This record gives sequence, C-alpha cells and structure tokens, in this order.
Amino acid sequence: MGTALAHLFAGKDHTVRIWSIIPEEVEMLNRYHEQREKLPGVILPNTVTCSGNLNEAAEGFDLWVVAVPSHALRSTGRQLAGMLDPRAAGAGPGAGPGVEPGVEPGAGLGTKAPVIACFTKGMESGTGCRMSEILQQELPGCRVVAMSGPCHAEELGREMPGAYVAASGSKMDAEYVQRLLMTPYFRIYTQTDVVGVETGGALKNIIALCMGILEGAGFGDNTKAALMTRGMAEIIRLGMAMGARRETFSGLTGYGDLVVTCTSIHSRNRRCGILIGQGMPLKEALARINMVVEGVLTTRAAEQAANRLQISMPITKQAHLVLFEGKSPREAIMDLMTREPTSEEPI
Repeated sequence: MGTALAHLFAGKDHTVRIWSIIPEEVEMLNRYHEQREKLPGVILPNTVTCSGNLNEAAEGFDLWVVAVPSHALRSTGRQLAGMLDPRAAGAGPGAGPGVEPGVEPGAGLGTKAPVIACFTKGMESGTGCRMSEILQQELPGCRVVAMSGPCHAEELGREMPGAYVAASGSKMDAEYVQRLLMTPYFRIYTQTDVVGVETGGALKNIIALCMGILEGAGFGDNTKAALMTRGMAEIIRLGMAMGARRETFSGLTGYGDLVVTCTSIHSRNRRCGILIGQGMPLKEALARINMVVEGVLTTRAAEQAANRLQISMPITKQAHLVLFEGKSPREAIMDLMTREPTSEEPI
C-alpha cells in the first residue's frame, strides 16, 4: 500500500520519500523503482527515493503517510516522536502539535508538526486501541487522519477507480488530506466518525478471514451470505459500544470494505482463511501468504474487547477458537447454527 500511495503522490508532482526497515526492499525500490515482490508492474518515477533511515525519510515533510502493519505501529510512532520539536506538542485534539486552530496544515517540521495520514487498519491486542489512538499516545497532540475504505494496493497502483475515507475530528485536517490524495481514479470522502471508520476497517478483516475458512472448508453461497450479514451485525455492535455512529457502517468503511475484503482475490485475509479451511495450521498458512494478515491479530483483540465490554460476538468467538485453539471450522459452524434462537431487530 505504501508503494501504491507513493506512486499516486508522485503522479501529482509531490516530493515523495519511502521508508522501509527491509534493506533488500530499499535497494529494490532505489534500483528498479518497483516493488517486484508485492506490487510488480507498478513503476515509480525516478524522483521517488527510499531510505532505511526513518529520520532521513520523514524529515522536512508536511505529510507523513503511515502504512506499516498494525503490530509495528506503536514502535514506529515512538520513533517518529523523537523527530518532533518539543514545542510542537500539546496543542490538543483537532489543532495538532504547535498549530493554532484554524491554521492550514503544511508547515513541515519545527514548531508545526506534519499531519499523519494513517492507512494502517487493525486493533491492538491487549489494549484494544485503535490505530489513531496509538499514534496519539506515542505522539501526544499529533494531527492524525484515519484512512480507510475498500481499496487494494494492486488496483490502486494500476490506477483503477476506487474510493476511500479520510476521518478526523478536525474537518480542516481531513480536507487537507482529501485534497492531497484526490485524483481522477481515487476519490476521497471526509468523515468525522473516526471510531466508526477505524472499527469498520479493522473488524472486517475478521469476517474476511472467516469467509476464506468457509470457502476452504467447502461451504456454499448461503453460508457466505449469512456470514457477511451477521458479521456486519457484530462489527456494528462492537463499534457502537466503542462510540461509533451506526450509519457509518453503511458507507465505504463499513459494507464497502467488508464486501471487497470478503470477495477479492487480492485479500490476504481471505486467502489465508482458505488455507486454514483446507486444514493447514495457522502458522503454516501465514508463512504461505508471506505478508501480514491483519485479521489474525484483530480476532484476538476483538475477542478481548467483546469480553471487556460484554458485547455478543459469536462469529468472532468461534474464529478465535478456530485460529488459536484448534477447533474445526465445521464444528464452529455447527455451534453457530445451533445457538439459542434470537431476533434480527435493529441493534
């Protein structure tokens, strides 16, 4: 996703620098201007450079785009915090570090910190934190815009039309990112319901993983339709308990993201689930995918959150048992189907 976004920004004549912790990736991007393993065929302009040094990569830019795996977000935030001028902290939510309310973003480092567009989707195990919460904890007062929606890097990098959402409590910050990202092939909408946008983007990965498990185990379309529909009911239930607005889940970061992740050949969660449904152990399935499968860690985090908030999430609970306790998919389906009868009245 980071490479696809670099391609987008460079196409709009922005100065772009990529950071990676993988030396081989740094060399690949600088030499061939292409992520040949994960995004083959998407060629970056020569103006895009890559560095293995985070300070070198981020210094002097007005926008930081974060697209690291969820488990690496907190450590990345801590590294970024070391780059901020102490005078840039403490401006408070909506204004951001060192920036007076109503001041246009874009002053770079120094006493005015950059806006952070966070494309990482997930929920932190143990704390239950959303991604923007992690960044705000590690970079107090930072101006985070949560990015989410139905978009695969494989299609974004090839300029296939798609839409996304920029969510922030600050309308100005969301619109700033919107203007920077908008192209004829990538349409950006703004939102103020950060909780809804982030929970929708995180929890749909659990349902997509389950969708793959159903496919791998040989279940049919009736089962898949039931899973997606009742899965969204769980997403809404937990999201609202965390403070989200119900209507947000009818949009791009709710049903939109759920549909694409459950059905696409590009979905790592779905592909990993297929392998598990076919009987492959989780560890081996993850090795076969060879990329981060966010739904696995999010399943653990969501199960913890549901227990903490006393929210009924039977699909998530069964997914947790299949992934981490060796329960068979068919037994999990049977237990879901034979629960006590209930109603489908609105939550």
